[in-house]
Amino acid sequence: MKLGIVACDILKHEIESLVSDDPDFVQKEYLEYSIHVFPEVMKEKILEAVDKVKDNVDGILLGFAVCQSLENFTDELDIPAVMLDGADCIEVVLGPEEYEKEKKICPGTWFSTPGWAENGKNGLIKEMHLDAMMDEGFPPEMFLDIIFDAYSRCLYIDTGIGNNDYYVNLSEKFAQELNFTHECRTGNTKNIEMAITKLKKLFTDDSLEN
Repeated sequence: MKLGIVACDILKHEIESLVSDDPDFVQKEYLEYSIHVFPEVMKEKILEAVDKVKDNVDGILLGFAVCQSLENFTDELDIPAVMLDGADCIEVVLGPEEYEKEKKICPGTWFSTPGWAENGKNGLIKEMHLDAMMDEGFPPEMFLDIIFDAYSRCLYIDTGIGNNDYYVNLSEKFAQELNFTHECRTGNTKNIEMAITKLKKLFTDDSLEN
């Protein structure tokens, strides 16, 4: 059994914490999270990465949630693949019930994970192309202030990958830059673990016999 990974780099730390020593995964492609801005471009980029990997593997772990445009996306592929369960990467690490609970506690919450914390404010500027009008005298921070006007809290989610103080510090820095309060809570990688297990079960002897 040879498996591949095509995933969003926001979840790279979580995925690698589970597969870095797994010999079944022989090829990995992590894509920049900025492709989420344009759904059709995102699908094209994922398909290109799948095409790059598929001839070398039996199946693929797609490290993406639905992300507004990927529902039933595996049906479009000509290789067995399993996606992550969730509306987006935050729901992947929190689960739907906890995600909804946190949004009700503070509707203006920016959810941060190790990947989001690492990218920080500059990553958001890049993702949203907010620096496109700097030459005209419009700094990206001006657009950030407009976009995040209704936000007031940054909630960092410890996904259990380790080095937590490092990521918390980065998340706190982001919150300070945007004048948010900052809180922390735990999440987990169970959703990703379940997807890996589901993918591997596609290639067990019992599954092939049935």
